[in-house]
Amino acid sequence: MEEHEISKAVVKRLPRYYRYLGDLLEARVERISSNELSDLMHVTASQIRQDLNNFGGFGQQGYGYNVKYLYTEIGKILGLDQVYNMIIVGAGNLGQALANYVKFEKRGFWIKGIFDVNPRLRGVTVRGIEIRMTDELPQFIRDNEIQIAALTLPKSGAEEVAPVLVENGVKAIWNFAHTDLNVPDDVVVENVHLSESLMQLSYRLSHLDNIGK
Repeated sequence: MEEHEISKAVVKRLPRYYRYLGDLLEARVERISSNELSDLMHVTASQIRQDLNNFGGFGQQGYGYNVKYLYTEIGKILGLDQVYNMIIVGAGNLGQALANYVKFEKRGFWIKGIFDVNPRLRGVTVRGIEIRMTDELPQFIRDNEIQIAALTLPKSGAEEVAPVLVENGVKAIWNFAHTDLNVPDDVVVENVHLSESLMQLSYRLSHLDNIGK
């Protein structure tokens, strides 16, 4: 299949397809049509077909989609057939909550270390993972072949630690800090700005009265 640019909107929907197909697998559903999947996900059947056609389609006319096959193929597209070594930088409430989320491993994301600047946290373990000091980052990243770093620390800390991550080989940053990071083009950043998400929710809530008018 020839490579072409996939829109961010399509990429954003792929994990949702994956989640719903996983639920269908657990319910022992073997096949599903685009119309049935549309009813579940509240995405038009046409949109589902267009999205999946970006990657070859996967369906058969008159049959629909084989749930297990489609689940597996979308997992491959998302890179979930690989294993990633990951660290968390920032051992506050959010960082520890991420470390306690056991489903990361099921998706191939292995948390190898947690880091912080607070010396009182040195040696504390979260789900068996020891909290280390940030001055240990360079050696730890290299020794453990870390590909992904989650940043759950204040803006100034994130801006200070990002270059250290990049210089030592981290290729993807999951950024929860309230700042947009300046990194080289060959480093992937996924921003999760919680306050912006909450403001979007606020907008939708404040405009509920206008729906249907």
